[in-house]
Amino acid sequence: MTAAKRLATALSSLPALPPVDTALILGSGLGGLADAVQGAVLLPYAQIAGFPVSTAPGHAGRLVFGRLFGRNVVLMQGRVHLYEGWQPQDIALAVYLLARLGAKRLIVTNAAGALNPTYAPGEVMTITDHLNFTGVNPLTGPNDDAIGVRFPDLSRAYDPGLLAQLRAVAQARGVRLHEGIYAGVAGPSLETSAERRFFRSIGADAVGMSTVLEVIAAAHVGLPVLGLSAISNAATGGPDQQPDTIEQVLAHAAVAGRVMMQLLEGLLPELQP
Repeated sequence: MTAAKRLATALSSLPALPPVDTALILGSGLGGLADAVQGAVLLPYAQIAGFPVSTAPGHAGRLVFGRLFGRNVVLMQGRVHLYEGWQPQDIALAVYLLARLGAKRLIVTNAAGALNPTYAPGEVMTITDHLNFTGVNPLTGPNDDAIGVRFPDLSRAYDPGLLAQLRAVAQARGVRLHEGIYAGVAGPSLETSAERRFFRSIGADAVGMSTVLEVIAAAHVGLPVLGLSAISNAATGGPDQQPDTIEQVLAHAAVAGRVMMQLLEGLLPELQP
């Protein structure tokens, strides 16, 4: 089935829903951001025809519609990952659906390990670019011209205008905001120390198991993207590297989530409807 047909099937199964101008994808440990949505309307993924369902810890697996800091939003409270057994095209479908629901921009969040030794767990990095080490691309195969062009440009995958607005908000609010490059891997095993050192040596600042395929799909469908990483653990791969646990990752991501909330509180009202 083509991407356009899958999208049409998903759309045909939806009930009447509130208007949307901004979409957000919430990563591991960040689902609590949905608690701030006013007048929330919840739609479990399982009720959308042909839509993948989240199984990862901390991912509720539903769309949340409502008002957030003056914007009409839809939040993916939980995403799907390659390591759950889903295909790249399943991940892209979610982004295509967000665009068809009316979103004019996409804010992607994730929990990521800090390759950069100056980053501390609980801090936030905005993504300026990414490295795709998943080994796959959601656009592989015949292109569906009804969705987007065959060769979408990724030289500005993360929108410079949105980044500038976020930078101004962070400065005005006195929020420490890192800017860096995100390396995306397939998971679910955490990286070896040698892999972490390699990623750092080629310019990456943080590493995680999501986001890059969503951003490729967003470029395909023409959605500007802003990326935010919750630094959840130190991942320098040095001699003092400590083992990581999912419990620590989720706890640190929740701390960073509160910082993200401050940034979104300042940013969202500044965006065009």
